[in-house]
Amino acid sequence: MPNTSLLNLSKQLLYNVKTEEPTNDLELALSNKIMNNIIEGLNNDDAIKTFWINMYNAWFQILAVREKKKRPEIFTGKLIPIAGRKFSLDDIEHGILRKYRWKLSKGYLPKFFPGKLIKQLVVAKIDYRIRFALNCGAKSCPPIAFYSYEKINRQLDLATKSFLGSETEFDDVNKVVKVSKIMNWFIADFDGKNGIRRIIKEMLQKDVSDNSIRFKPYNWDVALHNFENE
Repeated sequence: MPNTSLLNLSKQLLYNVKTEEPTNDLELALSNKIMNNIIEGLNNDDAIKTFWINMYNAWFQILAVREKKKRPEIFTGKLIPIAGRKFSLDDIEHGILRKYRWKLSKGYLPKFFPGKLIKQLVVAKIDYRIRFALNCGAKSCPPIAFYSYEKINRQLDLATKSFLGSETEFDDVNKVVKVSKIMNWFIADFDGKNGIRRIIKEMLQKDVSDNSIRFKPYNWDVALHNFENE
């Protein structure tokens, strides 16, 4: 079993961000953790995804609101203290959750020198559903939810279905499906356009096997504190 205190700490940090309660003590607790306990305590993909999705969503809000960080520094800056090390949002997203994919390769290429620590922390398998769980403060981002170890797969399925249901447009006359630009930026995570068609069929129960795939423009307008309605 994973370390439940770590998982609860990540969820509590995100909850305090949502409720605008102080996060300093929680940040200090995370900073003072021992890295080996993080590595050993998050001992399967469900635990890794739960912890780091919550951390990403909490820290994006902290960096944007409290620290006033903007793109690109908010993603690239090593500003997140955990267990005596400093992580960036890119470390969490592309290093840990996407198994050190090179950010600009659409998921096709690994980062050649991700570092020993990232290799110790990564998921065993890339899960495309995380794309519908990470919030980067833009209007076209998925809403923020609180992820729990016991429910992670059901929650990720729900997040995927909800996001695809709201963002996907079907033109049955012209056999065209318009999907979020997210699916183009990380298209290898979705196993290409045929993978996108399979996902739509699985998640939305609509057969688009003979449809062409097009990608919608992404709305980068700022939309902070976009938490899912409970």
